[in-house]
Amino acid sequence: MFHKIKAVNALPDYKLSVQFTEGVTKIYDVKPLFDKWPAFEALKTSGDLFGQVRVDGGGYGVIWNDDLDLSCDELFKYGAPKK
Repeated sequence: MFHKIKAVNALPDYKLSVQFTEGVTKIYDVKPLFDKWPAFEALKTSGDLFGQVRVDGGGYGVIWNDDLDLSCDELFKYGAPKK
């Protein structure tokens, strides 16, 4: 099941606040991906690239550029509910 994304905001310490269309907001920690997927290292080393995150055209994920994206299912499954 797809949990379409309504909005995303970059937070300090490489976290994302992700708002889903069904009204749920989750906080997703991107840091573990730095060791798992080398391409995500660019978010630490490329100036303000992390802050340029945006929802993709259909709401099925978030993107930074042509090489970096995360699916809505990843964000929903592994994101922590916002308190």
